[in-house]
This record gives sequence, C-alpha cells and structure tokens, in this order.
Amino acid sequence: MRLYEHVADLDVRIDDYELAWFERDTSSGFTRASTVVVLHGDGETGRGEDVTYETEAHERFHDVGTNLALAGEYTLDSFSAHLGDADLFFGGEPGQPIFRNYRQWAFESAALDLALRQADTDLAERLDREYDPVRFVVSTRLEEPPTGDRVLEWLDRDPDLEFKLDPTSEWTDDVVDRLAATEAVRTLDLKGQYHGTTVDQPADPELYERIVDGFPEALIEDPEVTDETRPLLESNVERVTWDYPIRSVETVEELPWEPESLNVKPSRFGSVEALFDTLEYCREHGIEMYGGGQFELDVGREHLHALASLFYPDAPNDVAPKAYNDPEPSDDLPTSPLAPPSESQGLDW
Repeated sequence: MRLYEHVADLDVRIDDYELAWFERDTSSGFTRASTVVVLHGDGETGRGEDVTYETEAHERFHDVGTNLALAGEYTLDSFSAHLGDADLFFGGEPGQPIFRNYRQWAFESAALDLALRQADTDLAERLDREYDPVRFVVSTRLEEPPTGDRVLEWLDRDPDLEFKLDPTSEWTDDVVDRLAATEAVRTLDLKGQYHGTTVDQPADPELYERIVDGFPEALIEDPEVTDETRPLLESNVERVTWDYPIRSVETVEELPWEPESLNVKPSRFGSVEALFDTLEYCREHGIEMYGGGQFELDVGREHLHALASLFYPDAPNDVAPKAYNDPEPSDDLPTSPLAPPSESQGLDW
C-alpha cells in the first residue's frame, strides 16, 4: 500500500472555516506574517498554516479568503481535488509561483488534521508508526559584517546546540575557522537555488571551496551548479543536499545527480499526496531526509515536528521551536531532542 493511501480515504466533513492572522518580528530582521486556516466540522477543528512570504498576500487573503465554497463531505483525497479547482489567490498573482503550494498546504494540512480528529486518531497511529524524539538545529544568519559571535553566544546559552548556517561571500577564512572550531555546524545553506529573493547568494567558487574544505563533515545545501563549481561539488557529492527545488518525486529525479540526502519542507509540496509520495520515494531509494522550516508562527511548526518525529527524527532538522526565531530569545528555551507528546490527536505534536 502506498504511504498516501493510509490517509487518502479518511472522511472529512467541513461545515465552515475561518482565517487567523499571526505576526511577529524575527531574529533575521524582518517581520513575519502568516495565516492559519481553521476548518470546522462535526464538532472538531483542524488547522494548517500558510507561510507565504508576502504580508500583502496575507492581507488580501483575509479580505476575500473566506469566500471559498468548502462546506461538504469529502475524503482527504477528494478534498485535495476540490482545492485543485479553486483559485486560492482570488484573481491575484503571487510574488513567486511556489506561494501557491504554500497556501494549498495550509488547506490540505488543516484538512488532514481535521480528518484525523474526526476519526479520533493521530498521524502516527494512522501510519502504524511511533513518534520519536526530534533532534533539531538552530538556523541563523551571522551578524554584518560576519564574525561568528552570534553562534558563540548561542553556545554560551546551550553548549549542546547544533546549527544550520547561511554562508555569504563576506565569510572570511577567519570566520570559517572560528565556526568550524565549535564542531557544532551541521548544515551550510549556500542559497544558490534562490533567484529574485532577498536571500540570493550567487555561485561563488571561492566561497564554495572555503566552505567545503572548512567544514569537512557538514552538509552542503542548495549550491548553484556551474562550470566553475561543478568539479568541487561532484567530488563531494555525498555531502551535497537540496532544499528549494524539492517539491515532488519528479523534482528529485531532475536533480543534477541522485542525492544522498534532502531537506523536506512540507509546504513546498502543496499536497499531502506529493509530500507522502516523496517521503516514500526517498525511503525506497535510500535517500536520507531532514526537516526544514519557514519561520512558522503557529501550528505549522508543530506539524513539522510531527512529520520529523515519524520519518527523520535523528537528522539535523531545521525545525527548532519557534521561540528560537525571536529577536531576543528567552533563557528557558526547549533543548534538543524534543520529547514526543504523551497524548496526541490529529497533527498535534
């Protein structure tokens, strides 16, 4: 049985829905807005988070987003098909095409949450799996100009923390040496697959060599493969991993070479089916997985924890609890690994 078939035929009744606005400042220097889709039905509530990176898109969503005809009785699969016929941006055009997947995931994850609750079960039981403790890393950009002080300050708080960092061309040999000496860096996101965003980092062969040589055990995420960078990357292929392009089985098969590991961000897939098919494909092909986040402000982060707990609990998951993204984090933050809940329902974790 396909993994998706374990949930595809779940019955889900939707009576009505509403949208909830969330907003907070982040440690990366921008104000994050997100929308939680709240589905009501048969005395239960299911929730899913839209992580679109445009405040204006969320504002328009709240202006006109409750006009969808969603009430009815479905299976999870037929609800997904129903969504496929809907314009979730209501005649507008998102700033990036991937935002359509983000919004679809909000509705589909809310429907899965609701269907599981209406069936009085949780995702682990439905998939015949168990929730395991979730290892996480802290994702952060360095200060400008980069020194590494931010990482050292985090380690002063908790010497056992691990990190996912975003190198830039401003990283010097001294910065790399200082960070490597901590032995706490697990993933380095080169941002080479991003184009037209505020986090673009064009291919920089000198930076790539500095990073690959300076962190010989770390994963190298989302490089840009060019004639200049390909030789270095191909000689370290076992450490090269991908994030931004991964949205389906087909996108995995289109990579420059068969990967040994991938970053799985559920919102990028849009549908539960696309996500579950990719999880299954990776398992069958021996591809390691780790989870990634999108500055979720509410229930979306819990959903990441639930999925990581079931499929890749021991990986360097970029799913630190959302309090780690606060501009001034508190002193009583959860530590890694996160313990699973003693009781759960729906997609709660």
